[in-house]
Amino acid sequence: MAQPDPLITTVSTKGQVILPKAIRQRRDWDAGTRLVVEETPEGVLLKRAPAFAPTRPEAVFGMLPFTGAPKSLEDMEAGVLAEARRRHDRD
Repeated sequence: MAQPDPLITTVSTKGQVILPKAIRQRRDWDAGTRLVVEETPEGVLLKRAPAFAPTRPEAVFGMLPFTGAPKSLEDMEAGVLAEARRRHDRD
């Protein structure tokens, strides 16, 4: 099977590169999408920037106040299962 023709772009005088539309659509990268640029031995890697900074659980534990009775593991598992079913039924 023949290899597809490589997609070629040009660096502008401002250092800008236009990503081919097919790639932007497949990646769902609309205008304004923030990308992380990593230099690798093979070239340059572009990845979507994370929406939030990485955090550790102990840094955010207890940040949201809760005044009700503590939830049991069974209550939490039932809630997770209910949300998973809701999301599955939506698709």
